[in-house]
Amino acid sequence: MTAGTAPTTAVMARSWEATPRPEQVPPASAPLDQVVKFQAPEVVFGHNSLEEAGYSAARLGARRPFVVTDPGIVEAGWVDALLRLLRAEGLAPVLWTDVTPNPKDHEVRRAYERYVEAEADVIVAIGGGSCMDAAKGVAVLSGNGGDILDYAGIDQIARPIPPMLMIPSTSGTGADVSQFCIVTDTDRRVKITIMGRALVPDVSITDPRLLTTMPEALNAATGLDALTHGIESYVSLAHNPLADGHAMSSVALVCRHLRSTVTHPAAMEHRAMMAQASLQAGLAFTNAILGATHAMSHQVGGLLDAPHGVVNGVLLPHVIRYNARSVPERFVGLARAAGLPVDGVPGDVAAEMLADHVRRLADDVGVPRRLRDLGVTDTDLDTLSVTTLDDACLTTNPRPASRAEIHALFREAL
Repeated sequence: MTAGTAPTTAVMARSWEATPRPEQVPPASAPLDQVVKFQAPEVVFGHNSLEEAGYSAARLGARRPFVVTDPGIVEAGWVDALLRLLRAEGLAPVLWTDVTPNPKDHEVRRAYERYVEAEADVIVAIGGGSCMDAAKGVAVLSGNGGDILDYAGIDQIARPIPPMLMIPSTSGTGADVSQFCIVTDTDRRVKITIMGRALVPDVSITDPRLLTTMPEALNAATGLDALTHGIESYVSLAHNPLADGHAMSSVALVCRHLRSTVTHPAAMEHRAMMAQASLQAGLAFTNAILGATHAMSHQVGGLLDAPHGVVNGVLLPHVIRYNARSVPERFVGLARAAGLPVDGVPGDVAAEMLADHVRRLADDVGVPRRLRDLGVTDTDLDTLSVTTLDDACLTTNPRPASRAEIHALFREAL
């Protein structure tokens, strides 16, 4: 595609398929006195939509786009494809590949130094959530200076940042549409959460083909991350009708298709549905925020550099049971979306059914049952409980949680 041409009709007109049946997702409507603000990037979704990347970058004003990725995505061949598309638009991309899982503060600093040295402009990330978070970190520093750890918290980004184009290669993080950036503080061994409207990318391109090159363990982890996003955003204190529909749809899609991506990894139908689940879960949680599962998971990931989605899979059933005491009615709809027979079932019972269902799904895709299996020890629980209280995601958990209650949740999951 040449610069200045419009995206193909096939991509722009593509409709999402296999969304939950109407009877699975109850209608959501806003009270007449409620004002809802919904944040989202321009979304390009569908098979072969990667072909839109060059046009999209050029339209954002790129001349020397800064491409952030990792060695695995390079090896899979997707980076070469992206660079070809960018160069076809007359652009001169600058490549940065030194990103590891759970991106570190020093990686963001080095990437930013290279960004400045190369006189790059638009920031393009292709890969999983780690690549996209690192790219967002570079954008924050480019527009605001200082150190990436200075921006922990909500709305700490005061000045504009460069345009961002995100291309996910996994089915769960939602970073391609979210207002979140998660970076590991390596000195304190904790993950910091940076949150703000400025971090919502300008363009998100989701091509389900990229999901076919994920390792099996990453497929399982990111799928459970998407499920956690859907469930936590639906019961969040900040949930709203516009986010609710995306949350419910994502839960239904993960529960119907994640197992099949493990048993039939080449089946594009299931990959496409998981790509859609990830996208919709991201749209849900960037607008409704999250809860205790993520607040706790961030701490385990920061301490042990453990896979985020796997930690979520271990913690989520415990947090569902904890939160059901405050908002039992919200779990009826979630359980129904997951395919469970909950008509006439009380909310607390539906929540228990959903927690069991999540655990069975995690078992089926090979996720450990206990935090101990990931390297967490009894002596870690005090530290994890303290640092969890500082995580922004805890503020929208539907049930308040003290240090002692967080400690008890970690103990249950150990």
